[in-house]
Amino acid sequence: MKKLLIIFLAVGVLVGGYYSVRLYPLLTSDNAGADIVVLLHGLGRGKISTLLLESALTKAGFDVHSVDYPSTDHAPDALIEIVSERINHCCSNGPETVHFVGHSLGGLLIRAHLGRYKPKNLGRVVLLGTPNKGSELANADGYESISNTWLDLAGPTAKALHTGPNSFPASLPAPHYPVGVIAGTKDNPVSNRWLPLPNDGMVSVESTKLEGMIDFIAFDVSHWELRNKPAVAPQVIEFLTHGRFDHSQH
Repeated sequence: MKKLLIIFLAVGVLVGGYYSVRLYPLLTSDNAGADIVVLLHGLGRGKISTLLLESALTKAGFDVHSVDYPSTDHAPDALIEIVSERINHCCSNGPETVHFVGHSLGGLLIRAHLGRYKPKNLGRVVLLGTPNKGSELANADGYESISNTWLDLAGPTAKALHTGPNSFPASLPAPHYPVGVIAGTKDNPVSNRWLPLPNDGMVSVESTKLEGMIDFIAFDVSHWELRNKPAVAPQVIEFLTHGRFDHSQH
């Protein structure tokens, strides 16, 4: 298992390095003064994992701030403190409108941050594959079945993503801001043992849905593909710009 993890991380570094070189000229574009987008990656990843989405948002004219955080090292409360400190430092003091985009756990941390802080210049929020009702993969029965696998390596916050009433997702307040949800429907036979259909291999479509959301759209992509498939980024931009997804193009 450790060898597989090392190989997985090495491949991720190589791929991230490739895209960093390819996208560097675009990501250094000066969009200062434009609407800000705070972009948060998901569990077990870094901001390299959202480079393609960041580049699309930058190309669309947004001033993107990709916030990194140690997702596997801490419990939810500590992660919220880290993320909130970084968001407040980079993006809360100017006159620009501030939007938020989060993949998976990143979406939950955005919700937690906005539950504590209500910036006067808050714009819109897009959640990508976020387990707003938790994930069955983190439930006790599911955990026992897949012990010594990814959940053991994913840290204390991963284990708080279950579907019970005391989970991290269940502790978050309802949104007081316009939020759009994007889900994936490309499942796999392994995770289907625990996840209800349809799902993206990590989170069920039903779990992504959030009471009070303005709009919802789903794509035939996996959990990980939500952050880099070409069809997804235009819908993120559409919601941030107009407050709705473009269902005519789906």
